[in-house]
Amino acid sequence: MNYGISKTLDISYEQAIEKVTEELKKQGFGILTTIDVKETLKKKLDVDFNKYIILGACNPPFAYEALKAEEQIGLLLPCNVIVYKKEGKTVVSAFNPAAITSLSDNKKMHELSVELNALMNKVIDSL
Repeated sequence: MNYGISKTLDISYEQAIEKVTEELKKQGFGILTTIDVKETLKKKLDVDFNKYIILGACNPPFAYEALKAEEQIGLLLPCNVIVYKKEGKTVVSAFNPAAITSLSDNKKMHELSVELNALMNKVIDSL
């Protein structure tokens, strides 16, 4: 199972973060967490790493419905979106909500994952 929806862009890392944040907002997502992996690895391990950020995106109505349907789904929230540099290009990848269906036999979770997958694909396609 492919657990990410990805796109390689010919824009800067910083522009990609701005653009994906804007597109997520258009689809009802907010950013709950931001983890600068490069900075964290430098601070904690004193190692150099490529530019890499994890954005914890949340669509509150979907999160609420998912939590009502299955309390343990919180282990998979928020929906992570990553932006990183690779071979001079910028890559954006979003969690593929369809992956949830391989982890749960809950019918409501399957329905929500299909809807959420459509939104995430809109975000990535718009970049």
